[in-house]
Amino acid sequence: MSKDKILTADEVIEQASKYLSEEDTAFIRRAYDFAQDSHKEQYRKSGEPYIIHPVQVASILVELEMDPVTIAGGFLHDVVEDTNVTVEDLENTFNQEVAMLVDGVSKLGKIKYKSKEAQQAENHRKMFVAMAKDIRVILIKLADRLHNMRTLKHLPPEKQRRISNETLEIFAPLAHRLGISTIKWELEDTALRYLNPQQYYRIVHLMKQKRNEREYYISEVMDEIQKQLDEVNIQADFSGRPKHLYSIYRKMVLENKQFNEIYDLLAVRVLVNSIKDCYAVLGIIHTCWKPMPGRFKDYIAMPKPNLYQSLHTTVIGPKGDPLEVQIRTHEMHEIAEYGIAAHWAYKEGKNVDQSTQSFDEGLSWFREILEWQNETHDAEEFMESLKVDLFSDMVYVFTPKGDVIELPSGSVPIDFAYRIHTEVGNQTIGAKVNGKMEPLDYKLKTGDILEIMTSKHSYGPSKDWIKITQTSQAKNKIKQFFKKQRKDENVAKGKELVEKEIRSLDIEPKDVLTSDNLKKVSEKFNFNNEEDMYAAVGYQGITAAQIATRLTEKIRKKQPKTEDLEQTLEGVQNEIKAPSGPSKKKDSGVKVKGVDNLLVRLSRCCNPVPGDEIVGYITKGRGVSVHRADCPNVQTEDVKHRLLPVEWENNSEESKQYSLDIEISGYDRRGLLNEVLQAVNETKTNITAVSGKSDRNKMATINMTIMIHNISHLRKIVDRIKQIPDVYTVRRMLQ
Repeated sequence: MSKDKILTADEVIEQASKYLSEEDTAFIRRAYDFAQDSHKEQYRKSGEPYIIHPVQVASILVELEMDPVTIAGGFLHDVVEDTNVTVEDLENTFNQEVAMLVDGVSKLGKIKYKSKEAQQAENHRKMFVAMAKDIRVILIKLADRLHNMRTLKHLPPEKQRRISNETLEIFAPLAHRLGISTIKWELEDTALRYLNPQQYYRIVHLMKQKRNEREYYISEVMDEIQKQLDEVNIQADFSGRPKHLYSIYRKMVLENKQFNEIYDLLAVRVLVNSIKDCYAVLGIIHTCWKPMPGRFKDYIAMPKPNLYQSLHTTVIGPKGDPLEVQIRTHEMHEIAEYGIAAHWAYKEGKNVDQSTQSFDEGLSWFREILEWQNETHDAEEFMESLKVDLFSDMVYVFTPKGDVIELPSGSVPIDFAYRIHTEVGNQTIGAKVNGKMEPLDYKLKTGDILEIMTSKHSYGPSKDWIKITQTSQAKNKIKQFFKKQRKDENVAKGKELVEKEIRSLDIEPKDVLTSDNLKKVSEKFNFNNEEDMYAAVGYQGITAAQIATRLTEKIRKKQPKTEDLEQTLEGVQNEIKAPSGPSKKKDSGVKVKGVDNLLVRLSRCCNPVPGDEIVGYITKGRGVSVHRADCPNVQTEDVKHRLLPVEWENNSEESKQYSLDIEISGYDRRGLLNEVLQAVNETKTNITAVSGKSDRNKMATINMTIMIHNISHLRKIVDRIKQIPDVYTVRRMLQ
């Protein structure tokens, strides 16, 4: 893509007129005029008129030969966010399609969020949901991000790094999933320039050093291939394939290689007219030079999920150096460079639905986004799960019939089962991998042949499956099962958790659980009624803390503000002093800085122990409650005015003990519980309660309450338990 030349609006529209009708050209001209008028007197950080940015975004879309609605969306993509224009104005002036595309890429700037991270997550969530309805939303967003990366030098270094990191995390992988490699590579290379400039310019320098020598060598190889193809009358176009800087950097970092150890710096691309010619060229190249074992990949017979097709082989070239050759048809090359944009119907005069029909299967994961977001009420959680599904490395496994299923790296047979069908997942009782029975937490590898064992008499999925599955689709289906099967149980459990969370904020549940308040909060989180809201808390679709925070919002706002803290503290000090004799303050092992003889108690929600970072919370009528600094109950803005500094007493005796809950999970085998108990006893730790359970998948969960002296004591216990074979995780529990 042309990144050096800045095009004028007339040049962009003229370029578009080469494949658009006069009527469509007039339509995008009208969109430009509207954008120019809306952005007048606005300027970019570089000092240039703001309209330059929408024009360059539209020029990128024209290079992809997109339809007129998308190009108009490119011109108009910032008017709702940065001017007084509304989505309704766009719908009235242009049409509903244009309004929807612009709304999809607009940020949620007028809504207040607790943090920048939460706002950014909500912006991305909105974009992905809009993208699931119309893929053109992300094409505009990718063009927008590409031009922003090209002009990143005008921003402060901190913003450059943040935007570059976000580009590598979200937008470059997304361009890859859509098959638009021409945008993907530029995004990655530009991001590397700002995230690691030292390595970026070092690689640039190393590549320049022997460029002439490499170009001569590639030319020599292409002449030899051309000579061989002329003898069998195969027409072909040749080019040297430039190796992108970011891919070189990744190989150097991930594979710990030196620059001169990277094989595919030398590469030739051969474009032919038919698939038959692709394989004929492959045979000729393997006849001329010896192929390197394990370096041949046939993406024609087995295309990538983004529909990329090509033959890749690495041979020992004329001078003994490894040489990579890519062979594909001209049509395959267009798809490899422009992905879904190469399939856009406008070029063939068809409607959008027809042109993208061939992509429906490959991009089915987009359609699932709407389903995921309906079940996930937290935007940050939604984005984290989305990154796992869409942007992680992938594994490719086979069904017994030979169909290829693509899954995120780290997936287990349950993920595979739910990818096949919901009922297959719900009725899964076991899995055969390459003909051998394997546990359901077996990590799948590329090339595995997987057969799922099912039973109509299965009791359904286990809740532990949520922890071991990797894909959002599987987790969502499992949660849906429990939501339907155990709604009454989940409602009761959810209500109990919410009431407990409200009490931890020193508020009586009856004061906030009014019908009006419950209705308002359930609507806020997009639930149909309060019963659905409680059920969601019960099956862990949303946390009790989120609901309790909303329910108690009004009451907490009326509580004393920061300026009243001293009076509040004085009142607590006067009204609730520790009793004479052995003080409770001493028993807790915690003292309030600058205050003496005050009732202090350790919070049961997070069970702090010496060594934890702690904070005090001024309660109503019960002194100071001590929480871990990372406890969710003291993280909200509304409680911060009631927090005060506390610290562990230096003379806290080793004999003082604190109750703590831990959970151990692992493979259920004979003697596991005995070994865990023995390991804890070896650390001279008292156990006050223990319980355990095992599911049908041989996953064991052991819950234990132990008495410890401090955080170092806890680490010693955890390290000892982790040494036991078949123990997967040991974690500290919150009540």
